[in-house]
Amino acid sequence: MAATKDSGVQVDLSLTGMSCNACAASIEKGLNKLDGVTAAVNFATESARINFASGATTPSALIDTVASLGYGARLLADTTPEMLDAETNQRVTMLLTRLTVSVVLAIPVVLLSMVANLEFRNWQWFALALSTPVVTWGAWPFHRAALMNLRHRATTMDTLISIGIVAATSWSVWAIIWGDALEMTYRGSAQTMNMGLKKMAGDSSHIYLEVAVAVTVFLLAGRYFEARAKRRAGDALRSLLALGARHATIIKNGEEQTIDAALVRVGDVIVVRPGEIIPTDGVVEQGASALDVSMLTGESVPVDVKPGSVVTGTTINLTGRLIMRATRVGAETTFAQITRLVRDAQTTK
Repeated sequence: MAATKDSGVQVDLSLTGMSCNACAASIEKGLNKLDGVTAAVNFATESARINFASGATTPSALIDTVASLGYGARLLADTTPEMLDAETNQRVTMLLTRLTVSVVLAIPVVLLSMVANLEFRNWQWFALALSTPVVTWGAWPFHRAALMNLRHRATTMDTLISIGIVAATSWSVWAIIWGDALEMTYRGSAQTMNMGLKKMAGDSSHIYLEVAVAVTVFLLAGRYFEARAKRRAGDALRSLLALGARHATIIKNGEEQTIDAALVRVGDVIVVRPGEIIPTDGVVEQGASALDVSMLTGESVPVDVKPGSVVTGTTINLTGRLIMRATRVGAETTFAQITRLVRDAQTTK
């Protein structure tokens, strides 16, 4: 959360559960309904930038608003590279698993439905057995999103997808159990084919399981490649975030304590050993060393530091033991500002 000159407070949220631009528009509309709030939601980066007048609302209230619309949200500042990687990889793996299984089961269904010479007596039951996992488990991401949107009286692309799959499957089940679908058994003969063609319209002899599974497979493929593209788009930011120090060793009451780098406060005395990453911006009080500052400047030549030298977080201590005092922490560090610029470039529409 950061202060802005014109809008008071600025908050960036990481969003989950969006499946299309309509979802992003729904979240943006819901947030902009709040008094004194201006929000911009980016579907590609699954994030929201929100400006609001000081005292008009709180980050927790904004997160609750997003949750009330059926989506997930958390402060982007609380999102670590590990969390981003885990969530992205989990989604890609989930979609790939569903896609692979659905393709394997869908191919026989489509072939049986489209190639008459492959059909056998009561093949419709076999097609139904193969289709059921595809239209239920395989298409569950669409059904789940549609149900969540229905609960909040909203519709998205997932709603149409779910309705189409359910409608095609339901009609096929009805036609097999109570209709005349089982009478439509092609054996490749012209006589049987002609008999079937006479019953084309207005009866219950046709099933559309191949439509249901094909729609599921193609849309799962689209979601999978979309998730992979998003993962590549976020690699730059995740790689940058991974450069930061995870822990810091501070001197407190004469003893060294290892704490999370995010817990370092201005004025803390920090010990940095050779090979460790400088956890935050500060000033060297004791020791001398050479620092690798290539992350900041691109220059491979180490920079010598001594007592009184200013050091920057995420640079690497190469040779000597340093004792430094933190001068800027959290969002005020140079590294945080660089990260913010990269994130702004990805978030801005």
